[in-house]
Amino acid sequence: MKRGRLLLALFLGAILVASLTLVGVGDDATSDVLRVGIFTDLHAHDTDSPVEGKLMTTYPERLGAYVDAMNAWPADLVIQLGDFVNGAFVMGADLGDPARIVNILDQAEAIYAELDAPRYYVLGNHDVYDLSKEEFLTHTAVTKTYGSFDAGTYHFVILDAQYNKKGEDLGHAGWVVQGNIPQPEIDWLAADLAATDKPTIVCVHQRLEIDKDMLSGGGPEVLHNKEVQKVMEDSGVVIAVFEGHDHTNVHTVINGIHYIEFDQLADEHGSLPSWAYVTLDPQARTITIVGEGDQDDWDLSY
Repeated sequence: MKRGRLLLALFLGAILVASLTLVGVGDDATSDVLRVGIFTDLHAHDTDSPVEGKLMTTYPERLGAYVDAMNAWPADLVIQLGDFVNGAFVMGADLGDPARIVNILDQAEAIYAELDAPRYYVLGNHDVYDLSKEEFLTHTAVTKTYGSFDAGTYHFVILDAQYNKKGEDLGHAGWVVQGNIPQPEIDWLAADLAATDKPTIVCVHQRLEIDKDMLSGGGPEVLHNKEVQKVMEDSGVVIAVFEGHDHTNVHTVINGIHYIEFDQLADEHGSLPSWAYVTLDPQARTITIVGEGDQDDWDLSY
């Protein structure tokens, strides 16, 4: 079912989430049920790009529609799961001047900032194609590329998988698909999860459950993914992982953890503007996902 048919059932009341700076802005909330807006892979790209009129050029309308929908719901917080901006790279086209990417990021951020709810950011591989991580932070509400926060009875973790194989920050990368979560971040994750007893959702761009990514020339979508999975499983608190990157709907359960890949917001090959209304109910122990556009619906238990 899509949102229109579930609006009455999902009208469970909003909670007030005050501002906190992490990988966005947000704070503890007190209501039992939490409403979370999710989108991924906006790929904001200039409307007069080298492939103008073909791919990823309607991001203002698509992101604006998402913002309006979340404000009307209303969402208690919103998370974008990476590839917020496309970068200069476009397959088979003249790359153009990479300096223009900062202006595109500013334009997308101005629309995203019209949300009434706290907003959070996950870094995607495209976000570091023509920007450093520092530039992305400077031009958005982000203050750290990974971290955690509490909202109501839930704990959220934002992971940064945009590192090279040596564990060094990616930036102005040109073309990188495979992610990496280096050991210091894995150690931080283990300590963070050990410090909470709240049901936890981990957010990352590339998919942690994929062991062979053909686009990256073999290997997992995220290097050290098995180590990250073990840390999450051993913690006993992680109920779900929210992911983007592959522009499709996928739900997998591994050792009791839901891995959910959300569909894209970008316009690509006839895709509809797609996002998700996610309702977390700690009493029923459910994750209800109601999709817009090409996004699937899921009713999950944990």
